[in-house]
Amino acid sequence: MLKKFALLAGMAAFVVACGPSQAEIEAKAKAVADSLAAVMRADSIRMAEEAAAAQAEAEAKAQAVADSIAAAAAAATTGK
Repeated sequence: MLKKFALLAGMAAFVVACGPSQAEIEAKAKAVADSLAAVMRADSIRMAEEAAAAQAEAEAKAQAVADSIAAAAAAATTGK
C-alpha cells in the first residue's frame, strides 16, 4: 500500500512539475487578449468602412434622383 501511495504521489508531483509555469500561463493569456483586441479593432475598421460606403451609395442615389428631377423640370420648361 505504501508503494502504491508513493508511486501515486510521485506521479502527481511529476504532473504538477511538468505543467506550465505562472509566467507561461500569463504570457498565453496576454497573447489571447492581444489577439482578440486586434480582431475587434479590425472588425471596427471594417464596419466603419462599410458604413461609409453605404452612406456614399445613398448620397449618389439621392443625387441621381435630384438630377433626374432637374432634367425633367428643365425639359418641361423648354417646351418638351
